[in-house]
Amino acid sequence: MKKTGIFYGSSTGTTEAVANLIASKLGIAPADVHDAGKLTADLAGSYDVLILGTSTWGYGELQDDWNDAVETLKKMDLSGKTVALFGCGDSESYSDTFCDGMGILYEDLKDSQCKFIGFVPDTDYTYNSSVSAVDGHFVGLAIDDVNEGDKTDERVSAWTDEIRGSIA
Repeated sequence: MKKTGIFYGSSTGTTEAVANLIASKLGIAPADVHDAGKLTADLAGSYDVLILGTSTWGYGELQDDWNDAVETLKKMDLSGKTVALFGCGDSESYSDTFCDGMGILYEDLKDSQCKFIGFVPDTDYTYNSSVSAVDGHFVGLAIDDVNEGDKTDERVSAWTDEIRGSIA
């Protein structure tokens, strides 16, 4: 498997828990799972594959740990890197901004020359609007651990199975 690093922004621990679940399913060592607040160009540059996760806060805002981290990534040469995204949100209370943080990461990095993988059909989700949904697909794995926690493990398993071939 290509050298893979997971970076997450988590305020309540949910996104961190999903990051660790993804790492476990892909066989990624705990040392390669990082808080986005600690992301540096050297650290991100040491990986071939970046799995980036965030929760959504306020009215569709990126989680705070990503403020500096995304600016660091935007300044980097990401050509040749593979990027997979995952996001945590609340599709019931914040149905109009469900997983928008993941969509913000995508928008900020889509012109960086990296290769995005792991788009997920939005048909198994109930929400009104999301900037992370493009043409019937989320730009990564969308998780609603608040209202659909019973689906988290199954969704993570299906997604990691899907991306495994692209990061081998």
